Amino acid sequence: MYLDAIHVKLRDSGTVDVHAVYLAIGIDHQGMKSVLGMWFGEREGAKFWLSVLNDLKARGVQDILIAVVDGLKGFPDALATAFPATTVQTCIVHLIRYSLACASYQERKDLATALKKIYRAPNADAAMAELDAFEATEMGQRYPDVVRSWRSKWDQIIPFMAFSAPIRKVIYTTNAIESLNSSVRRAVKARGYFTSERAASKLIYLALREATRTWTGRLKDWSAAQREFAICFGDRFEASPGYIKS
Repeated sequence: MYLDAIHVKLRDSGTVDVHAVYLAIGIDHQGMKSVLGMWFGEREGAKFWLSVLNDLKARGVQDILIAVVDGLKGFPDALATAFPATTVQTCIVHLIRYSLACASYQERKDLATALKKIYRAPNADAAMAELDAFEATEMGQRYPDVVRSWRSKWDQIIPFMAFSAPIRKVIYTTNAIESLNSSVRRAVKARGYFTSERAASKLIYLALREATRTWTGRLKDWSAAQREFAICFGDRFEASPGYIKS
């Protein structure tokens, strides 16, 4: 499952405020991709995310193997309650963007090259060794916030390293949902602001329906992914086609 947010402007009592709309995409065990839902939330937190996860449960989701997210506040705690066996994977692309934002423009290319050694390491132990080596460099000493951000999220950075390179590319980023968000943002931008959540929901629903018209087949190379997921997750992966897995 991939989770990400877009932002819309709602006008209330003469004031225009920005609200987050969270979207979720699920991939079932047959490799079919679906939009699972949208939720408005003024504030992130464990209580909000628990309500989202309980909503998914009520609509038939029995298990989530991997949830790919970008540092959603309170989400891991809520997930531990609703789906305790789920693995949380931090979006590596978002983490890299944060890291590069900490650096001067002139050093961003060199920093990106250094970080690549970490997330492209063959396994978690090798990745930690690369992070330790980076921290000891002059650049690592200049940007302790970058090192700190990677270490603080380490348990949620490394899950994708259990898989082969082709599958890693699918797991370590929320790009699968960001392309969907781009389509929705274009529709939202054309309206400027909305008078209510209901009005925004209607337009976003229509934009989602249009954007997903081409989602008619399995993901590319899904057969190889199935074999690896079956080995890693065992009986949890062997689910009925009626249940969403990712």
